[in-house]
Amino acid sequence: MATGQVAAAAPTGAERAALGLAVALAPQGPRGHNPQVGCVILAADGAVLAEGWHRGAGTPHAEVDALSHLACGAARGATAVVTLEPCNHTGRTGPCAEALIDAGIARVVYAVVDPGKASSGGAQRLRDAGVDVVHAPDDDAEALIDGWRFALQHERPRVTVKWAQSLDGRAAAADGTSQWITGPDARAHVHRQRSLHDAIAVGTGTLIADDPQLTARVPLADGSDDPATPQPVPVVVGHRSVPSFARLRDHPRRHLHVHGLPNEWLRELWTKHGIQSLYVEGGPTLASAVVAAGLADRIHCYVAPTLLGGPRTAMGDVGVATIDEQLLLDDVQVEALGRDLLVSAIPRPATIRPAATAAKEG
Repeated sequence: MATGQVAAAAPTGAERAALGLAVALAPQGPRGHNPQVGCVILAADGAVLAEGWHRGAGTPHAEVDALSHLACGAARGATAVVTLEPCNHTGRTGPCAEALIDAGIARVVYAVVDPGKASSGGAQRLRDAGVDVVHAPDDDAEALIDGWRFALQHERPRVTVKWAQSLDGRAAAADGTSQWITGPDARAHVHRQRSLHDAIAVGTGTLIADDPQLTARVPLADGSDDPATPQPVPVVVGHRSVPSFARLRDHPRRHLHVHGLPNEWLRELWTKHGIQSLYVEGGPTLASAVVAAGLADRIHCYVAPTLLGGPRTAMGDVGVATIDEQLLLDDVQVEALGRDLLVSAIPRPATIRPAATAAKEG
């Protein structure tokens, strides 16, 4: 039977409640190369003894963080409830499974099996040491590490490609003006999406032409911007430098500057910077390159009930030479946003074409 799947006593009501608390604690830690993890230590009567969460790469993991709040010996015979299977490897910190064993923890309840090749196996190590181990699957705990697991598996962030267009597929008028094609409801939706992603990417052409702020602005009830809105890391794609006057330089997060083929800089965003999710805002050259390379995991197309005509299309070359090569979309959903429509879809997996990988943003 696979690690974490051995039958054991079902979690108690107190343990289920502690798991919910651990899930709530986990997002206090940063998203990055390591997953967000929460841990709660329970006494034999179900009372909470300590709480902990992982505060980022190189810092104590959630289990060790929770144990650090207890006096020596206070955890003996206690139960550790954790969102992710305790790790079983030594990196910048030691294995959590060993720390729990050394602390005298008698029982461990965890929600998600560790998918890491190097870090998995903690549950079995605990069992081998005589610890009672319970796997208690939980959807909220799974959702916590969804982005991390995707990036770990694909060695790149999960990518949403977004653009706004007129009904006839134009991203701007003939003179290049584009503010605004869509209405306030659609633009508000875009800002919410920005806040849900770790980073937001724009090509140097769009950066120079439009001078975007690339911030997430979500209003409070009084109409003012919520200062607690998570801000995505701005990513500039292309060889040209960021102008000294660019509003991007006033962004609360320091921007990243990457270039090369989409698969190259996407991998860099994960491996060097721990970016788990990326919102690609354009312009058309950048969006088309990512789509053509088969690296768009979801499409968000905002369609306004207007006609612009002219040459400024919302999408460029995506590697489709004949109708048989069209890029098909699945899970298509349509949502009304005021007068506009949001069409959301998942590109059907396809072989990356050589022509597509050659597309770059200057």
